[in-house]
Amino acid sequence: MKIGVRRGLPFLVTDDQHGQAVLNAATVLETVQTPVNQLQLGDVTRFDQADLGLPVHAPGQIFAVGMNYQDHSAEIHIDLPKTPSIFTKFSSSLAPSVVTVAAHGPRTDWETELVVVIGDGGRDIPVASALDHVAGVMVGEDLSDREVQFENDNPQFSMGKSFQNYAPVGPWLTTLDEVANLDQEVITTIVNGATKQSAPLGQMIFKVPDLIHYLSTIVALEPGDLIFTGTPSGTGVGHQPPLFLKPGDQLTGSITHLGTLKMTIQ
Repeated sequence: MKIGVRRGLPFLVTDDQHGQAVLNAATVLETVQTPVNQLQLGDVTRFDQADLGLPVHAPGQIFAVGMNYQDHSAEIHIDLPKTPSIFTKFSSSLAPSVVTVAAHGPRTDWETELVVVIGDGGRDIPVASALDHVAGVMVGEDLSDREVQFENDNPQFSMGKSFQNYAPVGPWLTTLDEVANLDQEVITTIVNGATKQSAPLGQMIFKVPDLIHYLSTIVALEPGDLIFTGTPSGTGVGHQPPLFLKPGDQLTGSITHLGTLKMTIQ
């Protein structure tokens, strides 16, 4: 299933322009947990992506993974991690999939990522069963103010990545049964018509089950938690000379079968 939020209700997306309101569930997570044959659906309705809200509201925890693609670690001159390198983005930075983003400074950068939504939480989740704890996946943009991030000798990730609207997600949640092979899904970032990032998810150093297992050995994962799983090479800071977003830029971030985020920089 592909489930978004429209007019405050879960919305079953049938294609990029049509869907049906879910009448007997209050949230996207509740929709995922309801057997398909028990869902009560409204009439088929045409929709515009800009009408869709956040698929997950106010998650208790937002984790993000740094340096989870080898080439990206090289382009920002940081050694490969021995274990997942975790930071947080704060929930006040979340934004829907069609959004205008005010760049905080002149070194605002893009990072398109796979975002995992936790369904069933827990501690000490085994790698072998980790995907059973996933409600679904989304596209996410980990926008980053590189001045704030690298202001100190030791980079400070969370603050530079948590300005208003610096975490667009969506456009809907896609359940894993809709994805034949997650490793073959391709991340693409386009700025003003030019492709800046393009890589399969299979290039991740720590895969989704590894990340869920690792996090759950330290914290209790909870339903609705988000995990930004890292970005491949091609970010603005990795270009020579570096390229950063500026007012008027049109930025899109997509993953093959999961949808596209549409951002206007101001």
